[in-house]
Amino acid sequence: MQLSERNARPKDLIQGATGDWEIVVGMEVHAQILSRSKLFSGASADYGGAPNDHVSLVDAAMPGMLPVLNRHCVEQAVRTGLGLSAIINHRSVFDRKNYFYPDLPQGYQISQYKQPVVGEGVVIVDLPDGDSIEVRIERLHIEQDAGKSLHDQHPSLSFVDLNRSGVGLMEIVSRPDMRSSEEAKAYVSKLRTIMRYLGTCDGNMEQGSLWADINVSVRRPGEPLRTRCEIKNVNSIRFLGQAVEYEARRQIGVLEDGGSIDQETRLFDARKGETRSMRSKEEAHDYRYFPDPDLLPLELDEAWIAQIRASLPELPDAKKARFMRDYGLSPYDAGTLVAEKEWADYFETVRDGVDPKLAANWVLNEVRGSFNRDGRSLSELPGTAAASGSIVEMVQSGLISGKIAKDVWQYYLSSNEDPRKIVESKGLQQVTDMTAIERAVDDIIAANAGKAAEAKLKPNLAGWFVGQVIKATGGKANPQAVNALVRRKLGVDSA
Repeated sequence: MQLSERNARPKDLIQGATGDWEIVVGMEVHAQILSRSKLFSGASADYGGAPNDHVSLVDAAMPGMLPVLNRHCVEQAVRTGLGLSAIINHRSVFDRKNYFYPDLPQGYQISQYKQPVVGEGVVIVDLPDGDSIEVRIERLHIEQDAGKSLHDQHPSLSFVDLNRSGVGLMEIVSRPDMRSSEEAKAYVSKLRTIMRYLGTCDGNMEQGSLWADINVSVRRPGEPLRTRCEIKNVNSIRFLGQAVEYEARRQIGVLEDGGSIDQETRLFDARKGETRSMRSKEEAHDYRYFPDPDLLPLELDEAWIAQIRASLPELPDAKKARFMRDYGLSPYDAGTLVAEKEWADYFETVRDGVDPKLAANWVLNEVRGSFNRDGRSLSELPGTAAASGSIVEMVQSGLISGKIAKDVWQYYLSSNEDPRKIVESKGLQQVTDMTAIERAVDDIIAANAGKAAEAKLKPNLAGWFVGQVIKATGGKANPQAVNALVRRKLGVDSA
C-alpha cells in the first residue's frame, strides 16, 4: 500500500537546544484473540483461574504432543484483517521463533514470519483536535502467548503460571507513521475500538488482553529515519503516551550532547515515568526462524473469506459517517459516540422517534456524565436506554423541561421506576398554562420594579427575570413561553 511518508505537524515538533526534532513512532500491538480455547490446544483461554488450571499437555510441551490449529482463531484474525482494510493472504506459514523464556516450556514460540495471514492495510485515526491521519498496517500475524512468571510469591524463588501459555495472539505491526504521543495513543484506541466492534479482542489492557511494543526514534524534519529503540509491553494508553514523550526527549538529549542512539529494548517504569534499558535489540536472524514442521501451511479459501466479510458489523468509521449524514451530528459528537460500541448502540435506542441532536446531547452530557460520576457502567444498568428515550421524548413534546428531565433521571436511577410514572406521581409536568405563567411573571416584575426599569436600557437583564420565574415555578414553566412573555412585559425586543 503506497502512501507518502508524513511529516509531523508543526505543533508536534519538539524544540531542542539546537533546533526542532520530529518524533517517529511505529508499533507492534499484541491482541489476545477472543476464543474459548487456545491457539493449538483445547485448554481454556479464559482470563483468570487458579495458577496452571488452564494447561493441557500441549501447553506444557510434554514429549510427543503435537499442536492442532484452532480454526476459530484463524477466523478471528481474518475478521480483524478485513476490519483493517487489509489484504488477506490465501497462503501463510507458521514458523518457530527460537528464544528462551522460563514461562515458554517449548523453548520456542510458534509464530509467523515471512508469510503472515494478513498483509498490508490502513487505519484512519481521528485525533483529539479534529484532525485525522492514516497509519499503514504492515502485517498481522498469529502467534501463541507465553505464560507468566510470578516473582512475589516467595522470598527467594520464582513461580511459573502457564494459564496464558498457548493463548492465541494477533500481532498487528504498523509502519512508522505516527509523529507524536497523541497520535500513538489515538492509534491504539482506534485499534481497540475496531477489534471490540468485530468481537475479536476484548481490549482489556488491565487484564493483559492488549499491549504494545513501541518503536521510537527522533530526527530532524526532512531527514531519513534514525536508529530506533523499542519499549516493551506497555499495557496502558496513558502510559504509552508518557513512554513516547520520555523516550523521544531522552534520545534528543543524547544526540544534542554528541552521543549516538544504540538500538535496544527498553522498559517503561510507570512509577518514575521513564524508560530504562533492558537488553540490546535482537534482529530477526537471532531468532533462527524456520517453518514449524508440525504444522502444514495455512491455505484459505476465497469463498470462506467472502463469508467472513459478509458477516462484518458496521464499523466505527462507517457508523460515524452515518451519524453525521443521517442524524446531522457534529464530527466530535459522532466520533465520541462511536468510540465505544455500547454507547453507539445506546444512542441509537434513545434517538428512535426523537430529535437525534437532542438524544446525542442527552446521552453524552447527562447519561455518560452521571455514569462517570457514580463509577457505573452500562452493563450494570440494563434497560436505561429505553428510559432515556422516554425522558428525551417528554422533553421534546414539552411535557417536562430540560431541568426537570435531569431530576427525573436521578429519580429513575435510584428507583428504576418508569420515567413517565415518576413525572406523573411527583407532579413534574411542565406548566404550560399561560395564565399561571403570566401571574408569576407579573409578580416577579412587580417585586423588582427598579430592575424592570433598568432592563429597558439593558435588555440582557431579561434573562435574570426569566431565571426568577423558572425558579418561582419550581422549574416547571416552559422556558420559551416565559422568555417571550418576560420580554413583552418588560417592553424589550426579542433576542
